[in-house]
Amino acid sequence: MSKKDDDGRKLVAENRRARHDYFIEDTFEAGISLTGTEVKSLRKGQANITESYASAENGGLVLVNAYIPEYQLAGNFFQHAPRRPRPLLLHRREIDKLSQAVQREGMTLVPLEIYFNARGRAKLKLGLAKGKKMHDKRETVAKRDWQRQKARLMRDKG
Repeated sequence: MSKKDDDGRKLVAENRRARHDYFIEDTFEAGISLTGTEVKSLRKGQANITESYASAENGGLVLVNAYIPEYQLAGNFFQHAPRRPRPLLLHRREIDKLSQAVQREGMTLVPLEIYFNARGRAKLKLGLAKGKKMHDKRETVAKRDWQRQKARLMRDKG
């Protein structure tokens, strides 16, 4: 199931792998264009965005390969395709800025989390990211281990 944050957000899905694989330069909040059964499935807390990404198509942004399973109580007639491309709702300036960053600077649009805001709207936290090399990943792990060890030393020594 989904959990509720302190600011009224109800977290549905999180891409924890993204922070390991990418340097997140900037984040944006985007709305998602969903059908009724997709919203019901999200409210049950069922979604997976670990293998998904966003791309610029036809003058807008589209969330590709996000998995939102079918809502079982709806029957066969009203179902949606689980991995269909879903349009993202952003302002024109933001769409232009993100698409230029992807084309010119070789960056990637990575979904970080899907949540419901305080007003009950489904939102996507989108990160403008640059890929990490293997040595960058090792360096990040080493820093994290050092910070953990330093915190233990400070706690034990006073």
